[in-house]
Amino acid sequence: MPAAPETLEIGLLLYPGAQLAAVYGLTDLFSVANRMAAERAAATLPALRVTHWAQQEGLSGIQRVFDSRPGSAGSPRIIILPPCLEARPEAHVIQPFAVWLGQFHQAGVTLGSVCAGAFLLAETGLLDGRTVTTHWGLAQALRERFPNVQVDADRMIVDDGDIITAGGLMAWTDLGLALVERLLGPTIASETARYLVIDLTRLSQRYFSSFVPRLDHGDEPVLRVQRWLQSQSASAVPVAAMAAQAGMGERTFLRRFRAATGLKPTEYCQQLRVGKARELLELTNRGIEQVAWAVGYQDPGAFRKVFQQLVGLSPGDYRRRFGSGAQPLAPT
Repeated sequence: MPAAPETLEIGLLLYPGAQLAAVYGLTDLFSVANRMAAERAAATLPALRVTHWAQQEGLSGIQRVFDSRPGSAGSPRIIILPPCLEARPEAHVIQPFAVWLGQFHQAGVTLGSVCAGAFLLAETGLLDGRTVTTHWGLAQALRERFPNVQVDADRMIVDDGDIITAGGLMAWTDLGLALVERLLGPTIASETARYLVIDLTRLSQRYFSSFVPRLDHGDEPVLRVQRWLQSQSASAVPVAAMAAQAGMGERTFLRRFRAATGLKPTEYCQQLRVGKARELLELTNRGIEQVAWAVGYQDPGAFRKVFQQLVGLSPGDYRRRFGSGAQPLAPT
């Protein structure tokens, strides 16, 4: 008789606030991947076993609370931290889980996170010195809380071998497919994505993100300029006018503005103007040149270049993807 296929266990950690939609969605995704592999009679491929782990009232430690293949012995080869429904998990809540994760990682287990799950993963200390991703809206908070972690929120997936992180709230689909590709191969990953109608080409978060300026820095003159810029409808504003609004000399203003916001005034204005352009591309039928002029760019070519740099898509591709009557982008 042929030998039974190897079983690879993937554990999903149900820490407090974990998004159950992601937990059950990943469980289903791996189940579909198993079915795709079986339908191809791929007897040499491993079978994916999915387990859920949580703290249970009245029991010590973290226990299995679900097993897709109950009754068989084993231990997770991969543990995934799903997104969190809260803004971010607090340190005192996740510390016991961090110790547990560190022990598994030391035993050779690969760890993965989605969105705010990166905070729990960073609490282990295993992300120090590494590049990771998280939801674009949480990137600055992750940098501030864990300054030794290099955060690249433009990327949807950062695969560092024994640590794999995924970006946005729904990036559990990207992480799940990346793991299916790693464990069962690209053909099964492609067939799983096709069956679930999931886009395999999502490599960046940039075109989903929006500019969120820092407003909690406490520098009142800079904050006054930020509010003023917001009221200018994304028009081109010279630095001299900003400095005058702040009541400072230009050199002092440039230093104070960058210290407070993390951006040069020109970079900040580019973000505001591109943000307004995105709104016009989504909600109006204005031509690209008209959009460029409306947000203060006299040269449509320069506008296209800045837009592509900040968003990761050309203005035309952005409109096709996110505008009214949007349609999916063809793979490139």
